Amino acid sequence: MLMVNQLTEEQRLTKAVVSIMGSPKYVYLAGVLMIGDRCIVDDLADGIFTTAYTNGRDECYGRVFVSRLNDAELRFLVLHEVYHKLFRHLTTWKHLYLQDPELANMACDYVINLKIVDDNYQDGFATMTGELACGCYDRKYAGMDTAQVYNLLRKDQPQGGGQGGGDGDPEDGDGTPEDGSGSLPNGHKPFDTHDWEGAQEMSDDEQRELAREIDEAVRQGALVAGKMGSGGDRDLEDLLEPQVDWREVLREFVQTTCTGSDYSTYRRPNRRYLSSGIYMPSGVSEKVGELVVAIDTSGSIGQTEVTAFLSEVKAICDTVRPDKVRLLYWDTEICRDETYDTHELDTLVQSTKPKGGGGTDVECVTEYIREESINAQACIVITDGDLYRGWGQWTMPVLWCVIDNKHKVPDVGKCVHIKSREM
Repeated sequence: MLMVNQLTEEQRLTKAVVSIMGSPKYVYLAGVLMIGDRCIVDDLADGIFTTAYTNGRDECYGRVFVSRLNDAELRFLVLHEVYHKLFRHLTTWKHLYLQDPELANMACDYVINLKIVDDNYQDGFATMTGELACGCYDRKYAGMDTAQVYNLLRKDQPQGGGQGGGDGDPEDGDGTPEDGSGSLPNGHKPFDTHDWEGAQEMSDDEQRELAREIDEAVRQGALVAGKMGSGGDRDLEDLLEPQVDWREVLREFVQTTCTGSDYSTYRRPNRRYLSSGIYMPSGVSEKVGELVVAIDTSGSIGQTEVTAFLSEVKAICDTVRPDKVRLLYWDTEICRDETYDTHELDTLVQSTKPKGGGGTDVECVTEYIREESINAQACIVITDGDLYRGWGQWTMPVLWCVIDNKHKVPDVGKCVHIKSREM
C-alpha cells in the first residue's frame, strides 16, 4: 500500500535538523546548524553514490544514502557533519591531510563518533547503526584529540597501507576513501567524505569570518542552554580548541627563520620531518644567525616553566646551531642579558629567571634590541600575555609563546598557546 504521507529526503533532512535543534542536549548547536547551506544531491561518481560531506561550512547529503537511514541514523549523520564544522576539522588538521588523507579522515571521525555515541548512549536519539555501522568507532581513542588518534593510526597502519603516506606528493590524495581500498587500521572506514580542497578554496577572510560565526553561535547557544558550567561542556570546550603541540610550532619557527630557508620550497616538503607531524620545506640553508629568546619575568611564569622552555630551545639549537642565542629577561625593562655562543649552548638550560618587578611591557624588549643593535634573525617571546602597552613594534619575525592565557592573541607575529601543566 502506498504511503501518502511518505516524506521526501529533503523533508526528512529538515525534520532531522529541527529535531536536533529541539533536543535539550543540543540547544547549543542550534546556531551552528543554521550556518552554511545544506542540500540533497543526486550525483553518482565512479559507480558510488554520495554519502555525505562538508567543506567546513556547507553540507551535502546523498539522496540514496539518506533513503537507507532511519530517523535516529539520519540524526547521527547530521550531527557528524555539524561537528566537523564546529571543530573546524578541515582547516585545523590540514597538515595531517597533506601527510595521509585517509588517516586524517579517520582520525577526525573517531573523535566525532565517540562524542555522539557517548551523548546518545542512553536514549538512542542518534544511533551509529545500519549504513553507519562501518564507521570509525573505538573506545581506545576516548579522551584523545585528532592528532593523538592520527599518530596512533599511523603507528598501527600495516606497511604499505593508506593512500596519502609514503614518498608521494601529499597533494596527490583526494581524501575520499569511498572505495575501501588500502589497508585500514581496525577494519573501520569513514561513512562520509571530507571536502578538504573545498575548505581551502575559502579565502583567509572567509575562514576567519566562518570561525567568528561558529564561535558566536556556540556562545549564544550555551547561554540559552545555561550549560557552560557542566563537565560535559568543559569537554566540548576542550574539543573546540585546536590541539597544537607547542614544541612542534617552536621547532618549525626556528627552522624556518634562523636558517634563511627559501619559502618556495614548501611546495616540496622535507620528508625527514613528516613522520613527526611537521610540514617543513626542503633545501634548508646551512646559514644560521642569531636567535633572541625574551622571557617575561612576571610572577605567573615560574622557574619550572622557564627550564622546560629553555630545554626545548636548546634541543632545537642542537640541530639548527645558531651563531648565538641572546637570552633577555624582562618586565618593564631588561632585567638580564645573557649571550650563549654555539659552544656554550649546553649551559643555556641552567639559566635562572630573576625575580620580576611587577609590570609587563614588551616595548622594553624591542627598544633594547634597537639600542643594542642586536641583529637577530628572529625572536621568541614567552609571556603570560598580560602586557601593559600592547604587543610592540617588531622588525624581525617573532613567535609568541603565551602561557595559560588562551584568550590573549597578539596582533603581530605568530602565536602558540601553552598550558603550563603540559610543559
